[in-house]
Amino acid sequence: MNWFLKLSFAICLMGFVGQSCRNGSSNTKISGTWRIVLSLQGQQLPFMLSIEEKAPQKYIGYLINADEKILLENITLKDDSLLIPLHIFDAALLAKVKNNRLEGKWVRYGLNKPYEVAFTGEKSASARFSAAVEADSKATAQVSGKWSVNFQSKDGKDTYPAVGVFKQTGNKVTGTFLTTTGDYRYLEGVVQGKEILLSAFDGSHAFLFKAKAKHDDSLEGEFWSGKNGYETWTAQRNQQAALPNADSLTFLKKGFDKLAFSFPDLKKQLVSLTDERYKGKVVVVQIMGSWCPNCMDETAFLAPWYAKNKARGVEVIGLAYEQSPEFEKAAPRVQKVVDRFQIEYACLIAGTRDKEEASKTLPMLNKVLAFPTTIFIDKKGQVRRIHTGFNGPGTGIYYDQFVEEFNTFINALLKEN
Repeated sequence: MNWFLKLSFAICLMGFVGQSCRNGSSNTKISGTWRIVLSLQGQQLPFMLSIEEKAPQKYIGYLINADEKILLENITLKDDSLLIPLHIFDAALLAKVKNNRLEGKWVRYGLNKPYEVAFTGEKSASARFSAAVEADSKATAQVSGKWSVNFQSKDGKDTYPAVGVFKQTGNKVTGTFLTTTGDYRYLEGVVQGKEILLSAFDGSHAFLFKAKAKHDDSLEGEFWSGKNGYETWTAQRNQQAALPNADSLTFLKKGFDKLAFSFPDLKKQLVSLTDERYKGKVVVVQIMGSWCPNCMDETAFLAPWYAKNKARGVEVIGLAYEQSPEFEKAAPRVQKVVDRFQIEYACLIAGTRDKEEASKTLPMLNKVLAFPTTIFIDKKGQVRRIHTGFNGPGTGIYYDQFVEEFNTFINALLKEN
């Protein structure tokens, strides 16, 4: 069943459609900017959605998070029922439209258990955390700058470090958190007195951060992720805040100097590093998944980079670790990524997103710690560098530094005999 039939079938089953499962046009007006609010874990998580009618009954949309606009295609409106496939992800927004309001569900498919989150939507110009909050909010805290952050699980057993980077103008805030496995992408929000509110929704993940400024140099907060994720966090202002070296976390086990694998491409043809296409070339191996927003960010960099540089004697291979272990289900998800980003390099179906299982497919590595992970291989086939995680464009200067370091290192490898 293709994605459109699957989603349409799901809408009908969920009772959103009624008459809209029939063919026919609609007089309902959906063009404009919508403020969508997800109801999860007793919290209200807002994000902005823009919809444009490009031709009669032909719609596109954008998820808006700070400076990011994620294109949404193939939006369908029948009578008062709205179907919005979410980018490359196996997910959708399903809603009924009435009197400039939306009421529906965010649905993620391909998981072991059904995943649905209710939402409502209203036409709005720009106020993410409601016009009342943002218009009347007066910030008495200033969070611009860099912060050392520590996240802690609900039971207190697990912790991990992060670096918070924020920019505040008046009561409006943008920024993100960098971690050893990636960043939390484009966060956007408001400061209300001493309270900080930040959110992001990219179709696959929904993030809500709240915090209170205890002093000018400390924050105490909570973090909700999707239906079940919850952590607490503390932060200290620190312009020298840093994470462990991303090139030191994933490495080859003792006795190995090369990577070896043989995985099928999207046409079920086995591909290996020993194939003629890769001999004598610099090769970048990307460990990724179609479900992974940080991988989406890295692919948005790698795909055009490869198209521009492939004639220089460099190759890229994407190793996709997907939700489903079945090739027939995994391959179409990866093909959607290939089509969206116009990928010209080989993408292989390597396994599932479970990190322990993924690690078994590449036994020469100490572990697969993060999606994405990027492995640099020289012309002799030796692994020269392994970079864990990815600093996407939402991290600002950290993304710029990654791009500069990536090009510098590749150029050095290309110059070697």
